[in-house]
Amino acid sequence: MDRFTYLIIDLGALTVPFLFSFHPKLRFDRELKYYLPAMFIVAIPFLVWDQYFTSIGIWGFNPDYLSGLYIGQLPIEEILFFLCIPYACVFSYHCFIVGKFNKISSQSASMIIMAICVVLVIILLFHFGKYYTTSTFVLLVGSLIYLTFVRRAEYIKDILFAYTFLQVPFFITNGLLTGSWIDEAIVWYNDTENIGYRIATIPFEDTFYGMLLILWNIALYEWIKKRYSKTSTIG
Repeated sequence: MDRFTYLIIDLGALTVPFLFSFHPKLRFDRELKYYLPAMFIVAIPFLVWDQYFTSIGIWGFNPDYLSGLYIGQLPIEEILFFLCIPYACVFSYHCFIVGKFNKISSQSASMIIMAICVVLVIILLFHFGKYYTTSTFVLLVGSLIYLTFVRRAEYIKDILFAYTFLQVPFFITNGLLTGSWIDEAIVWYNDTENIGYRIATIPFEDTFYGMLLILWNIALYEWIKKRYSKTSTIG
């Protein structure tokens, strides 16, 4: 069973959110015509990035926990990661909106986002050039500034709220992938290309890489939904 461990993690993250997508009080299934195109589009640059970093040894995969199916240098489980995990996270984001749980104001969210960006820029000053740190932090800071202060996207506060609560399943899932509670890491990292600090077994950068992945998924999902609504109104 060890060789299906990564696949089980992917499917485990997806199963409950997918089944509850059809719950009458949630009906995330009605959002899929907007979300699925966003999910597949965002997966493309992340997979290109993933393939490149794998090819130059920034990170890699332990074959003991893989089914053995590859596309390029990426195991099929890694490709599924960019579909299963975003789906689960965006479903959670949708649930928080439906439940109207978020009490963070747009002003507070903007201040928190600015603080995050300042901290990441300071870290970059000391670690610029390290592949994982630099690429993740530059893309995230740029994306946050653009969406928060240029586009003034109202959903930023909802992303911030949802992603805060998603840190619990993130810690479990990413902990398993990086070697917590199992004998070896499923995904290994070249620590010369990150800051070298880990939360348990999880590289510090992973938290922000995950934020970038979910941010792009939700931003494109919201954009497609808005465009579809405008087209429907005009029609």
